[in-house]
Amino acid sequence: MASVGSTAEVPYKISVPEEELQLLKQKLELTRLPDELDDAGYEYGAPLADIRRLATRWREGYDWRKHEKELNDELPQFMREIEVKDGFGKLKIHYVHKRSEREDAIPLLFVHGWPGSFIEVRKILPLLVDSGSSELPSSHVVAYSLPGFGFSECSKKKGFALAQHAEVGHKLMLSLGYNEYVTQGGDWGYYITRRIAQDYGGKHSKAWHTNWAGPLPGGPPTLLSSPLLYLQTLLKTPTGREKEETKRTAWFRSKGRGYFAEQSTQPQTLGYSLADSPVGLLAWIYEKLVSWTDDYKWEDDEVLTWISIYWFSTAGPSASCRIYYEKVNERVVSDPTPTIPNGVSFFPKELTNFPRSWTRTRYRVFEADHDSGGHFAAHEKPNELVADLRKMFGKGGRAYGVVNTLAQ
Repeated sequence: MASVGSTAEVPYKISVPEEELQLLKQKLELTRLPDELDDAGYEYGAPLADIRRLATRWREGYDWRKHEKELNDELPQFMREIEVKDGFGKLKIHYVHKRSEREDAIPLLFVHGWPGSFIEVRKILPLLVDSGSSELPSSHVVAYSLPGFGFSECSKKKGFALAQHAEVGHKLMLSLGYNEYVTQGGDWGYYITRRIAQDYGGKHSKAWHTNWAGPLPGGPPTLLSSPLLYLQTLLKTPTGREKEETKRTAWFRSKGRGYFAEQSTQPQTLGYSLADSPVGLLAWIYEKLVSWTDDYKWEDDEVLTWISIYWFSTAGPSASCRIYYEKVNERVVSDPTPTIPNGVSFFPKELTNFPRSWTRTRYRVFEADHDSGGHFAAHEKPNELVADLRKMFGKGGRAYGVVNTLAQ
């Protein structure tokens, strides 16, 4: 691949070396699977039958070259060096970038999370770039691999937290000529787009949309912190949906956060297993793909492509875990509420759904509740997510015209 200059955009094609494919096959051939209790199902984690089937397919039938070519054909990819301040140096950042043919298209930065990657933009990209109607907004779309994910480099310096991830995304948009832009994200994409809104909102970041909404700074309302909101919460009779969302949130907090505890405290220890065992990596992520979605029908090759991006990633599969540690240990002096327009799409099988009143600020201009869907909205429900963005940024939407598209 050609060298990447600080101001140069270099076209990029995924091309995993043949020796890496052979090493993966050898490791899969040497796999030793654990036993399993009778009728364990998903109660104890990823089922043995599923992992055995997927590992066998990965070793004997899955064609990475076919899927590598499909990714390269569908997603225009590039590499660019971004310099991160405070001594983090220059990082080679991998990203997808496709411009709309519409002159009035809105620059949009899509930010993925864990255990996702740039692949999450795949289904929404064509929908966003061409809305199919002059009455509906289209977008110039940028989706970058977060440092340490996919084919982006990672920093080897401690402390690369949300501010740095936000800085990379912001500088990438400026380098592409998008002085004004909007953002969309879920999972870590929520936290990073929120940080972009805090640090660059107003002049550059004009609005942000997420498919998750965290509680307001300070956490759930208490009698002392927000007495009126606290009493309203106590007196309000929850709807059927709210009861189900509360159950889902309770399940995640009691049964689904083991990964978070390990990745936010001892990511290096976990990293040895993820870097050395493809089946260990497969099980670690596959469990989330199934339990975090809303009865989504994963195809085996779809799962294996998702996992292969982690296995073949530039920094290795363990690097993506460190964002948890850095976020938890980040020193935050203040956490101001972003003052640019915000929109949220709510999906019932998201990992946590708080009462809407706990997450709203006066800058919330759009909300949409969906009857189905889970954590990976762009992948599970691309049409619904894009429709929400069109409503928020289209004519009649409260974020209409936030970007001066003629200046891009």
